[in-house]
Amino acid sequence: MSVIVIAVILTALIFDFTNGFHDTANAMATSIATGALRPKVAVIIAGVLNLIGAFLSVEVAKTISSGLVDEAKITPVVIFGGLVGAILWNLLTWLLGLPSSSSHALFGGLIGATWVAAGGSAIKFAGVVSKVLLPLVLSPIVAGIVALTATYLAYRIARRGEEGTITRGFRISQIVSASMVALAHGTNDAQKTMGIITLTLITVGALPPDAGPPLWVIATCGLAIALGTSLGGWRIIQTLGKRISDIQSPQGFAAETSSAAVILVSAHLGFALSTTQVCTGSIFGAGAGRRLAGVQWGVAGRMALAWLLTLPAAAVVGALAAWVAGSGTAGTIVVAVVALAIASGIYLASRREPVNANNVNDVPAPQPVTVGV
Repeated sequence: MSVIVIAVILTALIFDFTNGFHDTANAMATSIATGALRPKVAVIIAGVLNLIGAFLSVEVAKTISSGLVDEAKITPVVIFGGLVGAILWNLLTWLLGLPSSSSHALFGGLIGATWVAAGGSAIKFAGVVSKVLLPLVLSPIVAGIVALTATYLAYRIARRGEEGTITRGFRISQIVSASMVALAHGTNDAQKTMGIITLTLITVGALPPDAGPPLWVIATCGLAIALGTSLGGWRIIQTLGKRISDIQSPQGFAAETSSAAVILVSAHLGFALSTTQVCTGSIFGAGAGRRLAGVQWGVAGRMALAWLLTLPAAAVVGALAAWVAGSGTAGTIVVAVVALAIASGIYLASRREPVNANNVNDVPAPQPVTVGV
């Protein structure tokens, strides 16, 4: 392999790592918030199940490698630029504690880089609309409705039982449901990086067009996302677990079960949806499904804004990175150095007010307002 191909593969694995700690909250935020699992135990379980999930399907990886851009019109340098855009957006939103979509950051970075390097004709807009944009709009709505209904039914079924017994039962159930979300996250999100590496190998002729990811690609991507997940993205865990609603165990179980069902079905169909948006939609639905629950709709507004900005923001950074890197080896080095400097600055900024396993739940519960059923 050439040096640039190796560099792209390593950069893709770095993105996969950031995807892991950025999205740990998807599986474990509600279980940590309700006390069903201790924080450090939760993220380790999520990491292990992310690794297992990476081996369950490759349909989403095929969508990424052959369904979004014309692999014959781009080079590894273009993919490198797109990855830089995705990584920097992931780090920025992690710093702000915003559960934005790592998947859409990746798609945005790749589309922006491809557009500036090869023009709009190199982008398969039909695939972008059907496999990316429609799931972007529909998945959180569907997950929210399913979670709202599940929460309503859970409280109706459990209302005649003793509160302590019901709480313990749902906390035990949450361990299973959270594990299913972690497994589903590995199945869905690890494939994004598999698809990017496969796309890179196709562009240099190392794999034939429409090829699926080789076993070594599946394994390395599974390990990278599992390692990131096991470290815990505590800032986003705090947002999803404590800043949206005062989640109780029945709600946590309903949200996690709804998320797992939507993600697994979509992964089987090859839809490259955002697990972050699915899980966030489920948490809002679960919050609204309990009478007198405190749902912070202002937080929802900030999240929605981040979701709307993710694709274009990552696309702009990806396009700029690809344009500079396309000038030659020196340009590629400049992009790498600047990206490393920005990433280091974001990390140093995060240390001013650190969030970790010890203080992740130290957020005042939202004040109750009358919503839900």
